[in-house]
Amino acid sequence: MTQASSDIDRAALRTRPAPRARVGVLGIGLEAYWPQFDGLRERIEGYQRRVEERVAALGAEVVSAGLVDTPERAREAGDLFAGAQVDVVLCHAVTYATSSQVLPAVQAAKVPVVLLGLQPTASLDYANTGTGEWLANCAACCVPELAGAFTRARIPYDTVAGTIDDDERAWAKIGAWVRAAGVARALRRSRIGFLGHTYPGMLDMYSDFTAVHAQLGAHVEVLEIDDLGARVAAATAEEVGAKEAEIRAMFDFADPSDDPIAGPIEPEQLDWSARVAVGLDRLVGDFALDGLTYYYRGVDGNEAERLGAGVIVGNSLLTARGIPTAGEGDLKTNIAQLVLDRLGAGGSYTEYYALDFAENFVLMGHDGPMHVAIAEGRPTLRSLLLYHGKRGAGLSVEAKVRYGPVTIVGCTQTAEGAFKLLVAEGESIPGETFRIGNTNSRLRFGLPPAEFFERWCAHGPTHHVALGVGHVADEVAKVAALLGLDSARVG
Repeated sequence: MTQASSDIDRAALRTRPAPRARVGVLGIGLEAYWPQFDGLRERIEGYQRRVEERVAALGAEVVSAGLVDTPERAREAGDLFAGAQVDVVLCHAVTYATSSQVLPAVQAAKVPVVLLGLQPTASLDYANTGTGEWLANCAACCVPELAGAFTRARIPYDTVAGTIDDDERAWAKIGAWVRAAGVARALRRSRIGFLGHTYPGMLDMYSDFTAVHAQLGAHVEVLEIDDLGARVAAATAEEVGAKEAEIRAMFDFADPSDDPIAGPIEPEQLDWSARVAVGLDRLVGDFALDGLTYYYRGVDGNEAERLGAGVIVGNSLLTARGIPTAGEGDLKTNIAQLVLDRLGAGGSYTEYYALDFAENFVLMGHDGPMHVAIAEGRPTLRSLLLYHGKRGAGLSVEAKVRYGPVTIVGCTQTAEGAFKLLVAEGESIPGETFRIGNTNSRLRFGLPPAEFFERWCAHGPTHHVALGVGHVADEVAKVAALLGLDSARVG
């Protein structure tokens, strides 16, 4: 995690925290050493317990296989990890061990492995250190051997070297794996509502629900516009009044701008947005949703059109509560939003608006919804007399993402149909943006806008992304690895 991301209060944004990561931990050694060197095994076991204590302190649920020092014990460890359905395995190379007595444990676990070469000391008195003392400190000895064996066995792995204590760098990397494992667990168990259909003709966004179930383990709950309509109709006056008060507390109300499609906010518009927001709350509760993807066109001012036009405010409130929502039926971007949200970075629905070659920034935004908890200042409600490219009219959200470090995440699919995460880190900067009832922010990504945009498009993205605060690209890549997805970092 970079210094920039540490400035973000990520805990405050985790309104729906990721479940605790289930982390398998094993320490390794060579059984032949124990009768040769008195007390060595006890020291190794003590170091292993200290590592497990620190992993648990990171918030993980530790599944300990203890000290593995024979192939037979490795198989027992593998059965333990498989039975516990761990999200990741931390293999602590406490001293030398042969790769044949480690491989069975991680083969059975069937999850990525982090090789920990963590020494108890930063240095040794080399002239006065005997073999036994060296073996108690030779965490680096077998890690290359394990890496070679894992490569040939097609087991994904990462390596963290350092010391057991007093090593911020090493434990930041381990902490990132623990956080990513919690997000992967959350995504595998998530329930994503799909309300209506994808915006007609946006071929990049069309998704196979079975692929989501098969590749991610998430559940897609297919919803009808009538599911929302019935709940909106059942909203009580008390509920609508309370929701309207919540909206007034959250948003500034815009005067009509010079944009000819904007107008004054009428009481009837506010009442309808509040009423639809109450229905959305009930929909999410009744179907136990963790995210919501939606779009419905409607026709000639019918109820379906009014419902589809009235969801932006309510869905912005849901997104700020940790239930990310994605418009235009973009299921893949909703998945990206869930990743960022569970990392504590927010995750607002966004697309490319323009490249500014004079001031070298990318303008990004959308016509809603917005993660209002990551807005710069108070977000604004603007009344639109029509939605560009969509049916209906109503209240829309206008806001900038918080100034400072940001991360965008895109979820796309390869030609073979495999999901792939794209990620880039940048900065949100001050400056004028559109006042058209849309979210829009000035973002810089460390490359000239044209070069960044070309590199992003080279990966065959969807045209939407999730936009969050802080720099979390490394953790997003780890989430992808834990889910068995490809990922690419741009810029």
